[in-house]
Amino acid sequence: MLNYLWFFLAALFEIAGCYAFWMWLRLGKSALWIFPALLSLTLFAFLLTRVEATYAGRAYAAYGGIYIVASIGWLGMVERVRPLNSDWLGAALCVIGASVILFGPRFSQS
Repeated sequence: MLNYLWFFLAALFEIAGCYAFWMWLRLGKSALWIFPALLSLTLFAFLLTRVEATYAGRAYAAYGGIYIVASIGWLGMVERVRPLNSDWLGAALCVIGASVILFGPRFSQS
């Protein structure tokens, strides 16, 4: 369960970092947004290493599902755009897929 916390925190920092670049390059905000963007993306990378997974590729693949849920949440809370039901359904399917990837070795036959 701790893995999901690390994934969620990593997602928040990744989205915040990318959004800071978005604000600078797409919304015409100050280039000073580069600094919090870089800090946030650095924290994202650090937090993702806290995940209990034997292989980085498996951790990154599982993280993708949690990132999608966090992105839909960001859409609603930060950008003030109401996510569609299909957004949430797609996100739920991604979390199921992420869980299969992360815990798959426990379900496999030896």
